Amino acid sequence: MIVAKDGSGTFTTIQEALDSIPEANTEPVTIHIKDGTYKEKLVIDKPFVSLVGTSAERVTITYDDYARKRLPNGEEMRTFASYSVFIGADRFTAENITFENNAGCGKVVGQAVAVYAEGTGVEFHQCRFLGRQDTLFTGPLPPKPIEGSTFGGPGEGKERKACTLYFHSCYLEGDIDFIFGSATAVFHSCEIFSMDRDENPNGFVTAASTPEGQPFGYVFIDCRLTSKAAPETVYLGRPWRDYAKTVFINCWMDRHIKKEGWHNWDKPHAEKMVYYAEYRSSGPGGRMDSRVKWAHILSEKEAETYTVERILQAAKQAVTD
Repeated sequence: MIVAKDGSGTFTTIQEALDSIPEANTEPVTIHIKDGTYKEKLVIDKPFVSLVGTSAERVTITYDDYARKRLPNGEEMRTFASYSVFIGADRFTAENITFENNAGCGKVVGQAVAVYAEGTGVEFHQCRFLGRQDTLFTGPLPPKPIEGSTFGGPGEGKERKACTLYFHSCYLEGDIDFIFGSATAVFHSCEIFSMDRDENPNGFVTAASTPEGQPFGYVFIDCRLTSKAAPETVYLGRPWRDYAKTVFINCWMDRHIKKEGWHNWDKPHAEKMVYYAEYRSSGPGGRMDSRVKWAHILSEKEAETYTVERILQAAKQAVTD
């Protein structure tokens, strides 16, 4: 199938193409997307779907919902309904596409999710993720909210499942907790760009909510952490939930990364339960000897266990078990 805004394809919108796929689809389906900016709030809930753009610079899927937006009933939209693209199916792949939420700065609009991904075997190659606060959410939702009784959004009330995601040669940008959630996710040869809010802290790269006992959370391998923010104003991560796991392997970090690296989200008890680790970080912000005492520096032998194949296979086995 081909999607083209100018009418030269099978469909003019991406959602029309997705809706044409049978509900119980069991065969690989590829949707090719021609150049253009597609303002669509997408729901992808059928498995074995691939979206392939001409290039991430020329194909953009964008929307501008945000957490503080007022709904017709007067209530706020909240974080998990603010997505531009919701992926709730397994075996989804995207290539050469920009996913964007352009609602604006979190000070004004609150959280604004570009991609809400909740599936097993989800992959992104040469894609861009653009936003500010909470750019990328990797499901599932935690068991319960910290405040209130519901999360809202498409995952509300659904059975929680283990999710696995792989990002290769992608670009991700944001400021506050802009990569967050419970999934096992590998970011391989990606650029992670922290936006400048002209504050200190400027933000937090990750906010994992890894479930207790899950072998891996977020793993960054051979990535570059970049920014135009002031020196030492960005943390590598803070724990959205107490058993958060985030590891950086062979990553180059610019001067915006704080020397202490990690923040406990004002939860001293979480320092004993989180697993934050690095191996061979480099660059002005990669000074591992200055990190908080409750973070880990991996040995060479420990680092060798962090391969893409092993991480995703361990997560797959956990799903099977």
